Amino acid sequence: MRPNKKNIILTIFITSILCSLEPAMCSTEGRRQRHRKITRPLASYKEAYSHYKGELARSEVRSHAEEGYNLQAESTATAPEQGVSSPTFNVLAYGAKGDGKADDTKAFEQAWQAACEQEGSTMLVPSGSVFLVKPISFSGPNCQPHIVFQLDGKIIAPTGSGSWGSGLLQWLEFTKLVGITIRGRGTIDGQGSVWWNSSPTDDNLVDQKLPKTKPTALRFYGSTDVTVTGITIQNSPQTHLKFDSCTGVQVFNFSVSSPGDSPNTDGIHLQNSKDVAIHSTNLACGDDCISIQSGCTAVYIHNVNCGPGHGISIGGLGKGDTKACVSNITVSDSILQNTMTGVRIKTWQGGSGMVQGIMFSNIQVYGVETPIMIDQFYCDGGKCHNQTSAVAVADISYQSIKGTYTSKPVHFACSDSLPCTGVTLATVELKPLPGKEVYDPFCWETYGELKTSTTPRIDCLRTTTQPKKIVDSC
Repeated sequence: MRPNKKNIILTIFITSILCSLEPAMCSTEGRRQRHRKITRPLASYKEAYSHYKGELARSEVRSHAEEGYNLQAESTATAPEQGVSSPTFNVLAYGAKGDGKADDTKAFEQAWQAACEQEGSTMLVPSGSVFLVKPISFSGPNCQPHIVFQLDGKIIAPTGSGSWGSGLLQWLEFTKLVGITIRGRGTIDGQGSVWWNSSPTDDNLVDQKLPKTKPTALRFYGSTDVTVTGITIQNSPQTHLKFDSCTGVQVFNFSVSSPGDSPNTDGIHLQNSKDVAIHSTNLACGDDCISIQSGCTAVYIHNVNCGPGHGISIGGLGKGDTKACVSNITVSDSILQNTMTGVRIKTWQGGSGMVQGIMFSNIQVYGVETPIMIDQFYCDGGKCHNQTSAVAVADISYQSIKGTYTSKPVHFACSDSLPCTGVTLATVELKPLPGKEVYDPFCWETYGELKTSTTPRIDCLRTTTQPKKIVDSC
């Protein structure tokens, strides 16, 4: 039988694909060794053609990425392929001393500048050294994407007032980057005790005065696809880790360590950021373990150990009569121990906007003063005047909140003019620690539903007809 012309063309086409995928198959020795494997060509053809279609699909993904499409993280083909070595820029090669005394800022700047020019590069801060670095910005937007800041050593902040001028908002800053990753086993030490103490004893601060503005240790601004993993930040003068105007943030296997009495030392602070995942972290600080501020949406927090600290908080929102919008926040499977509050929403009087779509579930509390709190009369020091406008609070769910408290199990203080609505509670089991003077659950202008019985009984929640649905002004 004469071979069909179409079959010949198809065979040549498939053979060319197989050869491009594995050139050895097209060599004489390769054909001899693989002869038995191609005795059933139809299956091989199907497999090859399937692979070919997969390659086409991946090629299209790369094309879309180059055109600026917003792709899911798992589909971004612009990232360097695994197994392909990337250039590494060690700060020691740029003159860093790593003795904890010499100023290594210039070496860090030069290493970053070199890494910035190559996609998928790594800037290495090696283990076994301590690097003194002054305030510095590792910035784009002209940097190539997917840079790794490999932190295995220790970076310390200067304690002398001369490094801080009249006051800076941050110490280490990463701005306007795409695909930036900080990872490693290293430590960022803000040496914050000299800022917290009213009478510093450090020899470097004799007859010197630090500025009133305290810096955040590590801040990301205006960046996309940000990952922080493995490292520890300790003793920050103020907030330890901040994300501002970022999209696609992942924080995991991360630790914060500062004393419980260190003032305003939030663990992780989110602002104007979306698509954030925080998990598998240990946060010990002197303020909120996690603080979620205005402009945040699609935030998922789970498997977090918090304490000491002030708990996990949304707010304070609406300060200075401002508008605040927060939505779609989930906090689950987390432990809070010896904290001031557990899961909290706090807003200032006079603000506007809305907090909605919040879920707190499977939260364990141990020795927490007030495990569940909504406070629309938040006032952090000073005198706050009564105002009728407020940030609306709606659709808040508490499920499986269990453990022990030392003051009050539930505190719902909502606005007279704009009550909290859609507050639901289920499987709340909170018991007082022995020997503590405790109070009953408190509710004011709080409308919602008890899905199950609770311990203690929360009979202050208003389950009657709720006020007219609030118009979402966000």
